[in-house]
Amino acid sequence: MSEASQVIGSEGNTQDFEREPVPQHLRKKWLSMSLVWIAIGIDLSAMFLGAELGNGMNLADSLTATIVGSVILGLIGALCAYVGAKTGLSTAMISRFLFGNVGARIVSIVLGIFSLGWFGVQVGFFSSNMHTAFDKLLGIDLPLGVLSFVGGLLMMSTAIWGYRSIERLSVWSVPLLVIFIGVAIVAAFKTKGTSAIWEPIAGAPIPMGIAISLVIGIFIVGTVLSPDIGRWARTPMHAVTAAFIGFFVGNSFMTIIAIFLSRLMDTDDLTNIFIALGLGLPAIIVLTLAQWTTNTNNLYSASLGFSVVFQKFPKKWITVIAGLIATSLAVFGIYDKFLSFLNVITSFVSPIGGLYTAEYLLVDRKKFTFEGLDRNRNWIFRSLVVWILATLFAYMTTPSPDGFGLFQLTRVPALDAFVFAFIVQWIIGKIASKKG
Repeated sequence: MSEASQVIGSEGNTQDFEREPVPQHLRKKWLSMSLVWIAIGIDLSAMFLGAELGNGMNLADSLTATIVGSVILGLIGALCAYVGAKTGLSTAMISRFLFGNVGARIVSIVLGIFSLGWFGVQVGFFSSNMHTAFDKLLGIDLPLGVLSFVGGLLMMSTAIWGYRSIERLSVWSVPLLVIFIGVAIVAAFKTKGTSAIWEPIAGAPIPMGIAISLVIGIFIVGTVLSPDIGRWARTPMHAVTAAFIGFFVGNSFMTIIAIFLSRLMDTDDLTNIFIALGLGLPAIIVLTLAQWTTNTNNLYSASLGFSVVFQKFPKKWITVIAGLIATSLAVFGIYDKFLSFLNVITSFVSPIGGLYTAEYLLVDRKKFTFEGLDRNRNWIFRSLVVWILATLFAYMTTPSPDGFGLFQLTRVPALDAFVFAFIVQWIIGKIASKKG
């Protein structure tokens, strides 16, 4: 039997194994998976953040924040991907071992909603930059709502067909993105020289802890949801290698480039930077690819989560409906709440990664089997309590106005929440297992 015939589901479409483990014979090597994660990380939001850091910190501090945040992301992503590779299951399916078969539906809905919100933010980036590009290059003033709608449908298309479609898009887009960005940075240095990158900033600097937290926050959903990709790894080592390389390189590359470009060109408007460098038309193509690869994965993860909740519906139609909802969020302007949305994601999502990694590595990995789900309880309240506590803890360490700002731990609220959830889940899990 051919590989293609083995993975055709009952609906006549390529099977994506959203409710079961990925078969071993279909698993991937680390290189192709790294390209998927790098492509996901190379997006406009990373460049937007890089421009913000470049304008709000000196060069050394902004680069330090980016590297430190990206290393942390790589380590967390590798840890989470390891669990995905060992179980072969998506994040939403893994959450059933933590919260129970019914409790996991709550988590899946939360993860799905945040993924849809992030999809809407990314579509907003896309439409804003395309609006500027069409206006400056062609003199056409297209409504942002129309661009958001078209961009959302475009990015929804590959998510419908699952991981294999994302992989093919990534393999083609990553080399083009790297080449284009290389041309842009060389052109900027030739145009402006090197002195501009050392200019002091105007106004109050961004605190280092908050800067690192924003670097982590921009990709924290991706690390916690990394089992969605990691489950396709041939071995756990392939998953760990691919995740660390993908998250570190993917997250840091565009942010660092944007730091240099914003300092060289003295603006944080990315599209205007590319137009000023004479790269307007290529920028439209390449930036479209950048958003496409990233946003496809956001919707893909959302559809995997909702597939656990709405088990009688085909994943394809779940993806279509979710994509239309997320596109509507973009049309109505969720993009305007970018930084606040990052902080909310940090507080709610990062603890989930700490929960399932602690449970698998330190509490009871034997229960993480697909066959064991039939014997699983409907509710596991200790994990729900730890999740709530870790979320509150993140808000306590997040400065106002987005948090309570009561105290500081690592100065990185996203990391605070992950570590808090990991440690508390480990302790409570061990106590519960002894009593059980």
